[in-house]
Amino acid sequence: MRVIVTLACTETGDRNYTTTKNKKTQPGRIEMKKYSPRLKRVTLHRETR
Repeated sequence: MRVIVTLACTETGDRNYTTTKNKKTQPGRIEMKKYSPRLKRVTLHRETR
């Protein structure tokens, strides 16, 4: 049930991170605060398709 998803920065659109999620427990898109190397600060990253 675990799938690999890509996280993209909401401000720059860069796809900086990959992670896994369980589709059964998290059916929607996940959001995490992660470090953005281009902006040199922590920003919100969302799951992309």
